[in-house]
Amino acid sequence: MGIRMNAGYIITDSIHVENVEFVIGVDSTAPSQFVTWECKDGNNYYWGHYMDDGLSAVKDLLERAGRELEFQLRRRESANKTKGDKERER
Repeated sequence: MGIRMNAGYIITDSIHVENVEFVIGVDSTAPSQFVTWECKDGNNYYWGHYMDDGLSAVKDLLERAGRELEFQLRRRESANKTKGDKERER
């Protein structure tokens, strides 16, 4: 796989949670050298969080992915609860 880029930033790291991807981009010439984006379909980047240092970018990436993970887990729990309720009704 080749180098991924968006808006002049090289994508250096990513985390997938279900069908959502979160990435870090780096551009050493940009005023804010680091960015995290949410990404769909491998090339649709949005909701960028721009910052000046790499550790802040990693923290933001992990927090964003963590929030999505919690959302997906709650969604699964809710679906399982609904399924269980329907089975008890039978």
